[in-house]
Amino acid sequence: MNSQVSDYHQSKLDALQRAIQYQFRQPELLIQAMTHRSYAQKNYERLEFIGDSILNYTIAKMLFEAFPQLPEGRLSRIRANLVNQETLAKIARELQVGSALFLGPGELKSGGADRASILADAMEALFAAVSLDENFNRAETLVRSLFRNRIHDIDLSQSEKDAKTQLQEALQHLHLPLPRYRIESVGGETPRQVFDVTCDLGETAIQTEASGNCRRVAEQLAAQKALVLLKKRYPELEKTLKN
Repeated sequence: MNSQVSDYHQSKLDALQRAIQYQFRQPELLIQAMTHRSYAQKNYERLEFIGDSILNYTIAKMLFEAFPQLPEGRLSRIRANLVNQETLAKIARELQVGSALFLGPGELKSGGADRASILADAMEALFAAVSLDENFNRAETLVRSLFRNRIHDIDLSQSEKDAKTQLQEALQHLHLPLPRYRIESVGGETPRQVFDVTCDLGETAIQTEASGNCRRVAEQLAAQKALVLLKKRYPELEKTLKN
């Protein structure tokens, strides 16, 4: 693919192409999509800008087709829940994107290959790279293949309240203190900062951590993880939170 790419990285890039069922005509686009700014000046940030638009448009179109009865407001909320950092990072892990990333030594050592914010950005860059390598329709096909089952499995009876709101309501229902959110660290420079946040549920001994490109996103992700653990401990919450 590229004489400057190690055999290890070459094998991971090849595996990624097999996973997405797409072979790049311009390999340099795939390399750029997998390159973090800590590794090289030519990285995925500009591609990410395009990929974000491709993703949002395609998901909006898929939801429009799948739920013709829903008003715009509900479609927007469902889309926001689908294109968030956590979902993109999960897909990236399924595709083993982390092993194909080009990261600087410091970022690699600090666990950047599995950091949700980096994985999510790389996924968006990947959509853009496919679009530029072939065309928009091929990128849309890729997005559809990755999100088809997720959209098919959407339960419209489930609450669309954000995770922090649901967590607060769950704790109030259980007569427990509200969660405490702490910023553990802030890395990087504006506008590419990474916030590491902890969600502490106090006497339940549940404590979760999450990272995001802003405090709000990180808190929502940490709350989401805490909510999952709380539901496991108190199964009756499932019914309560549907309303």
